[in-house]
Amino acid sequence: MSILAGEHANEKYIGKYGVPATSHYSYSEAKGEDYDAILVPGGWAPDKIRRFPEVLSLIKHMEENKKPIGQICHAGWVLISAKVLEGKKVTSTPGIKDDMENAGAEWYDEPVIVDGHLVSSRRPPDLPDYLRELIKVIESK
Repeated sequence: MSILAGEHANEKYIGKYGVPATSHYSYSEAKGEDYDAILVPGGWAPDKIRRFPEVLSLIKHMEENKKPIGQICHAGWVLISAKVLEGKKVTSTPGIKDDMENAGAEWYDEPVIVDGHLVSSRRPPDLPDYLRELIKVIESK
């Protein structure tokens, strides 16, 4: 079962392409021990999401417990703010390559990079490769 967390529970959020999604829980209600994996969305949302300490704690919990973490596009900003990228192999939208490298990551311009439990991707056209690898990592846990 997938769960969507947002700043507030039961709130409708509209993506940059107009697709609505309603949160099940607020960030403060989402606890890492309750989940097997996390997918951090891309687009411009990560710039706002990373401002919530609860989100950063959730990412740190997932990292410390080696639970699958998916990131695509600008989602790397959240992992940068959580300070979990040191020594990791990643990809992202090329626009945040410098940010990823400055956070200690080794950046590659590839459709998908798998580094243990961390699965990263560049942009929507890479979704088939990204989701295939993310599913493999989740199934292996």
